[in-house]
Amino acid sequence: MQSDALQGGFTDAPVQSAQAFRAAMNAMARPGRAETLDAATPPNPVSRAAGTLILTLCDPETPVFLGNSHDTPAIRDWITFHTGAPLVGPEMAAFALGDWAALQPIAQFRSGTAEYPDRSATLIVEVPELRTEGAVLSGPGIQETTLFSLPEVAPFQQNATLYPLGLDFFFTCDSQVAALPRSTKVEGT
Repeated sequence: MQSDALQGGFTDAPVQSAQAFRAAMNAMARPGRAETLDAATPPNPVSRAAGTLILTLCDPETPVFLGNSHDTPAIRDWITFHTGAPLVGPEMAAFALGDWAALQPIAQFRSGTAEYPDRSATLIVEVPELRTEGAVLSGPGIQETTLFSLPEVAPFQQNATLYPLGLDFFFTCDSQVAALPRSTKVEGT
């Protein structure tokens, strides 16, 4: 294990994880709206927001998949040291981390079952920026519609048709996070 893996975690875990959990849930409750997550300093290229999500949502019972954009020894060691989360293949992951290209095809991830729709994966997608333009989002947590920049539109439209099954998404950039739950309808512009 590299000594860098010991750095960059929470300095006040109970408080920081509670604040981060609230911000993550606020992002999920208001699709397309950015929240700040900056309590962790993970190894590059993991953003502060993605690192904070990993520290908040993952533990030894939460399998994590790393896309090839983020599958480095430093990141593996950091996640293992700070969370104890097992690193697995995409078909077993509860969470996946990487850029959009590295997480393709999204059909490789669990979308839940009729009996257990909650047994699906949540993808943490690292993006160059979060913008309020592009795809039109509607559904729970959105008053009428909102705009949000997605890497593509069709996969998210297909994902929404699976509801109550499907994947949930967090999009991270620097210290910002926005979410797209499976219940959100997506239209192209």
